[in-house]
Amino acid sequence: MMKIEKVVAKFYEGLEQHKLLGRKCPECGAIEYPPRYACNTCGYHATEWVELSGKGMLHSVITPATLNADPWNDKIGPYCYGLVELEEGPMFNCTVFGIKRKQAKLLRDKLPIPVHAIFAERDGFTTVFFEVDELPK
Repeated sequence: MMKIEKVVAKFYEGLEQHKLLGRKCPECGAIEYPPRYACNTCGYHATEWVELSGKGMLHSVITPATLNADPWNDKIGPYCYGLVELEEGPMFNCTVFGIKRKQAKLLRDKLPIPVHAIFAERDGFTTVFFEVDELPK
C-alpha cells in the first residue's frame, strides 16, 4: 500500500472516485493543477479544492523513445506525451492515449486538438491520463 502525504490525500481520493481535483485561489481566481496549497499566480497563501472538468486541449505531441517509454502504457494502447491545457486554465505535461507514432507527425500541424481525462488503476492506485476526443482527418 502506498503511503500518501496529507497534502495530496484529497487529490488521490478524488482520483479513486474518477474526479479531477485542483485548487482555486480565492484572491485571483487562478487554478492550480496539479494542486498546491499556495497560489503560483499571485502568491496567496491559501487555495480551495475545486473539481475540474477533465476537458482540455492538447498543444504538443512528443512520441516515446527508448529512454522515456513506459511499458505499462504500452499495455493500454498507442500513446504520446504532450502539453494539455484544461478548460479551467492550468497547463501541464501528461500522457495522452490514442495517438500512434505515425499519426503524431501529421497531428502536429493540426494542434491544438480536444482531449479528455481518463482514469486507470495502476500499481494499486488510480491515476489520470488523457485521451484524444477525435483525431483530425
